[in-house]
Amino acid sequence: MPLHPQVKELLDRRDALGFPDNRDVTPDEARANARAGKAAIPSVQEPVGEITEQTVPGPAGNIPIRIYQPTTDGPHSLIMLFHGGGWVIGDLNTEDSMSRGLVNRVNAVLVSVDYRMAPEVRFPGAPEDCYAATVWAVEHADELGVDATKLAVVGTSAGGNLSAAVAQMARDRRGPQIKHQVLFCPVIDRKFDRPSCISNAEGYGLTTEGMIWFWDQYIGADGDGHDPYASVIRAENLSGLADATVIAAEYDPLLDEAAEYAAALKATGNDVTYTEYKGMTHGFNGSFGLIDDAVKACDEASNRILASFAK
Repeated sequence: MPLHPQVKELLDRRDALGFPDNRDVTPDEARANARAGKAAIPSVQEPVGEITEQTVPGPAGNIPIRIYQPTTDGPHSLIMLFHGGGWVIGDLNTEDSMSRGLVNRVNAVLVSVDYRMAPEVRFPGAPEDCYAATVWAVEHADELGVDATKLAVVGTSAGGNLSAAVAQMARDRRGPQIKHQVLFCPVIDRKFDRPSCISNAEGYGLTTEGMIWFWDQYIGADGDGHDPYASVIRAENLSGLADATVIAAEYDPLLDEAAEYAAALKATGNDVTYTEYKGMTHGFNGSFGLIDDAVKACDEASNRILASFAK
């Protein structure tokens, strides 16, 4: 279908802000521009019970986290959320709307993780931080007021990549037991010749050249972009993973790799649903109050998480 009118309006508003391409500025300037852009076009923030911030131990120092609590009495289920931004930009505010939406729909405590970012810290710093924070949350279930047997990981874009990586790490390291993974518009593979990378290369927000730049920052000149915790579809074995919900956007360079990963997960016996949102662009799911399908995607993900927790 054509680009959705709500998406077109949002793209035009973002273009009007006039920020330079990430490739033309320093990573710190790219981060500042992303924060300014989000502030200039705010999304809706649903009220939740309580929000607190603290740090937890990580492999190379303390990791900042934000904890969202529901309004209801516990114990609650647990969602770990890893923000998007190409492993280079983004912070605890990036997925705030989605975090609140999931808390309210799943009735879960959500822990958002401010992992170390590239190029200052390259792969595998980010997934190791996300895994460490997940282990901490499970070990501190009583403190958080959660039933850690009901655990999901969620992320958008690079956060979807990190969620998929943490799901594999948890299987390979024999814990924690993750029941569900939600991958919104995920980065799956360091490979740029799939049809959607060509047909959606530019004009829809995230560009293929921009994605190449993000990968270069993340992996570095000597890094292995085909490591399965980076290019998650390249794992030797995809069986025995958490149930998965993969949500993709029609006008996203990453559309095809998301579809391929969902198919690969399903082919190895995992419980998987895949939905392509027509007329949408990369990361549409974070635009609560701006794009109606953002709430629909959150509803879909929440229902899938709840179904896995009910098994």
